[in-house]
Amino acid sequence: MHNKIVILTGAGISAESGLGTFRDENGLWSKYKIEDVATPKAFKNNPQRVHQFYNERRKQARESLPNSGHHALARLQANYADEVIIVTQNVDSLHEKSGATVIHMHGELDNALCSSCGFRWKAPLEMFPEEFCPKCTSPTGRPDIVWFGEVPYKMDSISKHLLEASLFVAIGTSGEVYPAAGFVQEAKLVGAYTIEINLEPSSIASNFAETRFGPATKIVPAWVNEILGKSPS
Repeated sequence: MHNKIVILTGAGISAESGLGTFRDENGLWSKYKIEDVATPKAFKNNPQRVHQFYNERRKQARESLPNSGHHALARLQANYADEVIIVTQNVDSLHEKSGATVIHMHGELDNALCSSCGFRWKAPLEMFPEEFCPKCTSPTGRPDIVWFGEVPYKMDSISKHLLEASLFVAIGTSGEVYPAAGFVQEAKLVGAYTIEINLEPSSIASNFAETRFGPATKIVPAWVNEILGKSPS
């Protein structure tokens, strides 16, 4: 029995819900260069293109449904005797749709952010250049997404949870984006047992005490059943 489970999820858990990863050959990311849509400089140089990209992602995400991997984690969080913290790199709301409570370290597609006053509000399906902030009325609305070169959200809280973890599990992550890629080392420093669950080995798979590979929709529910002591349904 683990006193506290900390789970990090990445794009791999949402891929089977139809949301593409960076590596998908025909996905949404394949039509854009990361540096053209996911940096502060890109937004300054061409806000129309950046908004178009996130408008497409937002529409796709709102039409998507959680899969059995999301539902399994929600079930674990609801039924485990001790604390289960889910931290996600994903900007979709599929964890919430499954009933889970999560920490979004890279922001949320469903939110807009005023770069002038820091106010957040529910993003419309489509955002445009000179999006007006409902609080300060400045035309400085942007997607509430942590772009490359920006500091992820809630790092103090995440670090605290990692220091308290007795089990750390990374699900569907590439192991190439920091600081999330360093979480396994932080957890190991405090003696946590570590597991990677992924479609295939990540670039940091050797850092984990245990690895399980296969589709998230199969591997995650099976692992959750083990933790909860239940037979597969």
